[in-house]
Amino acid sequence: MKKISILGSTGSIGTQTLDVVRMHREEFQVEGLAAGSNSDLLLQQVKEFAPRKVSVASKELADKIRHELPAGTEIYYGREGLVEIAAGTDAELVVTAVVGSMGLPSTLAAIEEGKTIGLANKETLVTAGHLVTARAAAKGVKLLPIDSEHSAIFQCLNGERQEDIERITLTASGGSFRDYTREQLVHVTVEDALKHPNWSMGAKITIDSATMVNKGLEVMEAHWLYQIPYDNISVLLHPESIIHSFVEFRDSSIIAQLGNPDMRVPIQYALTYPERWSSPAPRLSLAEAGKLHFREMDLERFPCLRLAYECGKMGGTAPTVFNAANEIAVARFLRSEISFLRIEEIIEEVLHGHDNTPEPALETIEESDRLARELASRL
Repeated sequence: MKKISILGSTGSIGTQTLDVVRMHREEFQVEGLAAGSNSDLLLQQVKEFAPRKVSVASKELADKIRHELPAGTEIYYGREGLVEIAAGTDAELVVTAVVGSMGLPSTLAAIEEGKTIGLANKETLVTAGHLVTARAAAKGVKLLPIDSEHSAIFQCLNGERQEDIERITLTASGGSFRDYTREQLVHVTVEDALKHPNWSMGAKITIDSATMVNKGLEVMEAHWLYQIPYDNISVLLHPESIIHSFVEFRDSSIIAQLGNPDMRVPIQYALTYPERWSSPAPRLSLAEAGKLHFREMDLERFPCLRLAYECGKMGGTAPTVFNAANEIAVARFLRSEISFLRIEEIIEEVLHGHDNTPEPALETIEESDRLARELASRL
């Protein structure tokens, strides 16, 4: 039986991870669950999966639900709570599914304890890829990707040699507005942006998919996961989301991973690697799909992707600032404080005001993150 903990258990990836656990109950034991403010759902999860430790966003929330927890279940809160669930249980594998840069300290703590990481938090590698990959290598810790695109690349590279890789290509659905012109984007609403055509995801990631920030974060993540230069990482628009990503080798062969858009497949592969178990996901029929379509990525139409490439190549604290500015801008858009197109403008303005620091320590990363958020909140 494999023991696991889940950071972000009430979010989209967390709940789908528990779907996989539910299907294979005899194979998994849930040691810890960390949630944000959705205490009602967390309590349901605790009742069903009986974790030994749980965490919520704040002390007030922890005090509120403490009396509703079963005897023997310990409760924690805040950043320290995330670290406790990540590193302070008997879990062998930690699924990091919290959204945003808050996932970094807990991921590093889990690595220090030698735990395998099921990585669904892009920002961990975006903001501190040099630190995370170095610590994982030093501790002999596996980083198993859960994003559908990175799981696809991971599967395509099984048994292959690094020196034979010519290029990796991440596919992008294009999000809610993939067929909109720039002029049509001027007056789009939050409700419009949250209608993703293919995937069931949380609000922040759905907005990131529409701006293509999500793909930009994945490009940076791919650079660190697979040690591939940015010039050898491509993005291709693929509206059907059937081919999840592919690898081209130096002999011109291409290996791709295909499947219906269902996050439970890459989640389960990370939980069961290197084995493959039966899945709750629907089977893919290429005959029913009929046709697959592809378009070159237009960096003028999606300037956030261009900015992501620029920040990735620059390195240092630039990716941290890109991510932090985006998180604040997206939160403001979801509160209807700014327009959709203002998201990309805020990111670019914050980057223009940033003095990049190469090879930053964790403290420098955290300070750059804080300053970028402050500026993005004021603009």
